[in-house]
Amino acid sequence: MTTDAVPPGVDPTIPSAGRLYDYYLGGTEHFEVDRRAAELVRMAAPELEDAAWANRGFLQRSAKWLAAEAGIRQFIDIGAGLPTRNNTHEAAQAGASDVRTVYFDNDPMVIAHARSLIADTPHTIFLSGDLRDPDAILNDPELRDHLDLSQPVALMLVAVCHFIADEDDPQGLIGRYMSEFASGSYLALSHGTTEKTSPVIAEQVREIYEKATEQLHLRSKAEIANLFAGLELVSPYEGAEPGLTHIGLWGADDPEAADSDGSRWAFCGVARKP
Repeated sequence: MTTDAVPPGVDPTIPSAGRLYDYYLGGTEHFEVDRRAAELVRMAAPELEDAAWANRGFLQRSAKWLAAEAGIRQFIDIGAGLPTRNNTHEAAQAGASDVRTVYFDNDPMVIAHARSLIADTPHTIFLSGDLRDPDAILNDPELRDHLDLSQPVALMLVAVCHFIADEDDPQGLIGRYMSEFASGSYLALSHGTTEKTSPVIAEQVREIYEKATEQLHLRSKAEIANLFAGLELVSPYEGAEPGLTHIGLWGADDPEAADSDGSRWAFCGVARKP
């Protein structure tokens, strides 16, 4: 992408977390500054590219499961990032054709690009919003027109909460969203972790993101589990107890084969509101 294509409000001199993710997934919506940062990440932790793909697989499998098996017909995806193939609405509609989806992101480039891509997509809209402002998102009139919050909703927080600092209270934010949703709603969440990574490498990656639009806050498995407080985690794959798992394993036909180095960079889970 050239600076001629820079949407208003985008600074092409600062790496963006969304554009870095797009680069890892082989997308085209990034600048030279993003590519340089991504290559530094790749040198420090080459398995993070695999982690991006494993995370994408979790999003797709969980969205399809929520529609096909849990019966969810309404999805809210916050921090959606730059669209690639098989986004939340596409994966969910593979499970049920009448799914309605609302995406939110706070990156002007993401919003401009996404709206053009889904302009002719039925039952799907993309809005501006920040996860850290739940009242603005929950009271957005377009969201309220598109979805019926008296009925169950799936909240998709995929690889976004690790950009929320402790002082912004990610657990409290999630609780605020889930309190607005009907019983039978679900949370699908993935989050970068420090559990299976070298502290030195994790710090190198964190320092690279320190110069980006959003900083990285990796957390322990216990801290990630706390984000599901008050919800009932489901089994991540056949034969497993309800709980968290690494991102490549959730919904996998062969969890042992899916347990890659990249997969271990994040935990994920899907949980139901009683």
